[in-house]
Amino acid sequence: MAGVKLLWFWASPFGYRVIWTLELKGINYEYIEEYLGNKSQLLLHHNPVHKKILMLLHGDKAVAESLVILEYIKETWPENPLLPIGAYERAVGFGSILENQSATFFQLFKSATREEQEKAIKEIVEILKIIEEQGLGDKKFFGGEAIRLVDIAFGWLAYWLEGIEEAVGTKLLNSTTFPRFHSWIQNFKQVPVIKENLLDRQKLWAHC
Repeated sequence: MAGVKLLWFWASPFGYRVIWTLELKGINYEYIEEYLGNKSQLLLHHNPVHKKILMLLHGDKAVAESLVILEYIKETWPENPLLPIGAYERAVGFGSILENQSATFFQLFKSATREEQEKAIKEIVEILKIIEEQGLGDKKFFGGEAIRLVDIAFGWLAYWLEGIEEAVGTKLLNSTTFPRFHSWIQNFKQVPVIKENLLDRQKLWAHC
């Protein structure tokens, strides 16, 4: 089998989606750490136009963008499936909602004024309402009793949202405001592969 390499910078949240998927599927891979100001020649060779850091190399094939990488992994290694048959479109749909709105979450962290912060909070609450009302229902995970691809797509929120709240001194998510999503976060972080591959928050704060 062609070798698998993951080119990524550890502080970027979306690479964890790929790591969790590779680990859950039992795929051996080599992690190559990249740096924003000093990108490797390997990355520049395979992604000369956009030069984005997160990239999966499988032999001579290069795949960028986290959700696209998850789709590639799903199609290339169908064993240990992370998605019930027929549910892929829904998973990508929910993942796309969050992908398109992820900048809103980080805008809260970057907000320079109270007005900007309040605007970001309002937008985030609306996103969380969609997840709470349309995604989870009474299920333990988005896919039921087992972790699935859509859980992985949302997974960065299970850790980073709490960190953003801590950084700005604002509480958005608790067992009262969004009980289903709050419960999902607790369940998600207890899955062994997820628990063993979470970012060290102190390391992140030191980097920031």
